[in-house]
Amino acid sequence: MLNKFENYLYEKVNENIPSYTKKAMSYSLMNGGKRIRPQLLFNALQGYGIDPELGFPCACAIEMIHTYSLIHDDLPAMDNDDMRRGKPTCHKAYGESYAILAGDGLLTKAFEVVLETKCDASILVKLVRALSQYAGIDGMIYGQDLDLHGESEEHPSFSMLMDIDEYKTAKLLTLPLICAAYMANMEEDIKTLKKIGFNVGIQFQIVDDILDVTSNEQILGKTTSDVDNNKMTAVSLLGLEKAKQMVEEYDMQLKEDLKNLHMDTSHLEKLFNFLLKRTY
Repeated sequence: MLNKFENYLYEKVNENIPSYTKKAMSYSLMNGGKRIRPQLLFNALQGYGIDPELGFPCACAIEMIHTYSLIHDDLPAMDNDDMRRGKPTCHKAYGESYAILAGDGLLTKAFEVVLETKCDASILVKLVRALSQYAGIDGMIYGQDLDLHGESEEHPSFSMLMDIDEYKTAKLLTLPLICAAYMANMEEDIKTLKKIGFNVGIQFQIVDDILDVTSNEQILGKTTSDVDNNKMTAVSLLGLEKAKQMVEEYDMQLKEDLKNLHMDTSHLEKLFNFLLKRTY
């Protein structure tokens, strides 16, 4: 199914008028990655007994938003990273101007694609609203705002880091779970899914922080730049062992939260275990 989704992504990012900007969009969108956010959506839909392929437009939209955020995050004005998934970042391959346009193009294309979801108009409105809220200025972008501010903070704290991780990382991991609940008409699960999305997002970021100091660029396929950029991380604030302990604590909480959902959670459990154990 993921191979079929890759083909869908390629078709969507390249449809209509060809351009150099579209090449840059496709370069970043199709540059591998584990498709974690689409998998969250697909696995949640499976848990609700819904064909995951019905989630292709929504998953594509979320992945386009995620990729746009990475393109802009890698820019010299932000993290100034040269590598992403083992290849030169978009601005290194296509120049800063086209990287900015590629990010803009992916963000706006996402809202066109999500409207192709086969569901009632009332649910489409909820999906579009969710994309706007979770990716926008009160969601992921707020997290990037906090992250930039944190780089100049003289006295960083763990609570500040948690705020950054909640918005910058957890929001886009919560989004596909919320969208699945809307598509399944299971809004009674949304409160629990928000909890799960928050916990998996924080855990995901702490694992990233750990890998940034225990792995290398060849294994990760991206620049290990947190130390060089003076970034607040769980490891820099808590130490490596405490950070690892927190990852295990979040894993226990996730397993408890999954019991409160009205679905078959086995698919999500497998994905969460993969995220916990990942080394690349």
